[in-house]
Parts: sequence; C-alpha cells; structure tokens
Amino acid sequence: MNTLSHAANASAAQADWSYGATGASRAGLPLTLSIYADRPQVRATLSEDAGAAGLRVGVAADLSAMAAAEARPLGDILMIDCPVVDPATMAALAALDLRAARSGARLIVSTSVSALDDVFGCLDQSQVQILVDPDRAERVIALGHVLAQFPAARLRELSEDERHLLMRLTEQVGQIAGRIERLAPGRQGMDDTLQAPGATGAAIASKSGDAGEARTRALRPPLPDPRLVRKVIRHRQLRARYFDGQLFADPAWDMLLDLCAARAEHRRVSVTSLCIASAVPPTTALRWIGQMVEQGLFVRVGDHADRRRAFIELSDRSADALARYFAELGPDTPLV
Repeated sequence: MNTLSHAANASAAQADWSYGATGASRAGLPLTLSIYADRPQVRATLSEDAGAAGLRVGVAADLSAMAAAEARPLGDILMIDCPVVDPATMAALAALDLRAARSGARLIVSTSVSALDDVFGCLDQSQVQILVDPDRAERVIALGHVLAQFPAARLRELSEDERHLLMRLTEQVGQIAGRIERLAPGRQGMDDTLQAPGATGAAIASKSGDAGEARTRALRPPLPDPRLVRKVIRHRQLRARYFDGQLFADPAWDMLLDLCAARAEHRRVSVTSLCIASAVPPTTALRWIGQMVEQGLFVRVGDHADRRRAFIELSDRSADALARYFAELGPDTPLV
C-alpha cells in the first residue's frame, strides 16, 4: 500500500473516531449508543430497546471499560448503569461528562438512592438525565426524551403519551417561573427609579454602585421564619396520611419550600434530600430539578471542601419571590 493510501486510510479512521455527537444526525445516519453496565441483563435490555428505537449500539461493556473510553468513539448517546460507585467509577463518569459536554453527546445515567449524591456531583458539565432505580419503562422514556433532541436523525417518533408528558412538565415549570417573575420586583421599574433622565448605562453603573444594591435589598422583605415554612411542609405531608399523595403532588412547590427553609436556616441541601422533600419518585424529582435549574429557579452549587459533592439552592430571584409571598400571606392565612 503506498503512502497516499496510508494517508487516506488514516484520515478516514480519524474521521470515524472523532465523529461528533450531532454528526450522525446531520448525515442522516443512525445515532450511535454506547452502553456501560456491569449487569448483563441491563446491557441486554438496553441493547434491545436501542434497536427498537433505530439506534446502532457501538459499545456494550461493563463499567470498568469506561476508563478506556477515551480510546474509542464516544457515540451520540451514552447509557450508564452504576447503582454502586467507587472512586474509579466516579473519575470515569467525570471524564465522560466533560467529553460529552464538548462533543454534544447525551448522557443517561442510572444509579441508586445511596449513590445519588456521588453521581450527581460528578455530572456537572453535560446535558445529563439521572435515573434512580429505574424500571424499563423509565429508561425508555429517558431515551425517548434524548431522541427528541435529534430531529434530523432517522428515528422512530416518541409516543403521544411521552410527548404530552414532556410538554406538560416543561409547561408547568415555565408557568412557575412566570409566577415567580411576577412576584419578584420589576427590574424595568426599578431601573427607571434608579436612572436619572438622560443618564447613560455607564453613568448609572458609576453612580448607583453599592448604594443601589443596598436599596434593592432594603425593598425586599426578609425570608420567613423557617419554623413557619416547616409547619407548612408538615401540613402538606399530613394530607398523605388520609389521601393518596398523588392527588396533591406538587414537587416544584414542595422543593421550593424545603429550600426556602434551608436558606433561612443557613443549611445546605443535597440532591438526595431534595428528592425526598419533593414527595415524588427520585427520577421524577430529578427531572423537576433539572427543569428548575434551567429556568433559573434553582442553582447548583459545588462543595468547595469536596469537589465530588454538589448542593441545590434557591436562586436569589426565587428567594425574593418566596419572601414576598409569605409577607403577603399575613398571620391569619391558613397554612396549607
């Protein structure tokens, strides 16, 4: 084989191995799925469902193979099953998360409640879905959610039920964000108050400074007494003793209340604790948390003492809105 042939083959190999996560969809080729799971039955089920969705399984290996993933194509979608994690697994997850963020690949990671905080702390770069002790249906729905992000690929359509579920979740979080935006002080009105007629943006910045920020803080009511918020939470939980809890399921509100109390108590909340506070299954709670972070209602905060851990906090906008909400309730309002 001549030098030119060698160069051509090397170029083709490089193109194949560096194929981007959206490359398959642009070329109209089947998307590639990489599967990492120690349990053989999980690998087999994921491979079967991937084939049914029109995907091509590029890798189906155990978790130890993740460490060598840099030596092979990443694929468009990665499904990882790690109910138990150790330092090596966490390091491999963090590396894959970073590569996925750079390439646009999508991650679906299933784990257990006991390992959730560790797994969540590793995955802060890419667009990832985390499932907690999922059944087959939950894995399929997660895969369907990812496939919907590749409209140009040759894929089977999501079912109407799945599409309606995803649309309803996004719409509900959007409505919550809108309500909080209306509860918070109007930025435009506040800017008009601070801005002298004809003043430029630069002049405003130089004149307002700390005084403007202090005035904004002075206009905000304090957060409610955390004991009051905890009382509201207890009242909400009490209903589940006498009625089906799903009748009153409102995970976004339950999580907002829990984070409000925690902020007033100067206490940090782990993702596992927040999932418990939501009163819905952990996988459902994680979907809500992801949506709330995207909408700017929650903030993910790393642990400076342990980079493997992360916490969830209220955004300043949400904290301000909740403070105003409780201030308007008044002492005579029933706490339900």
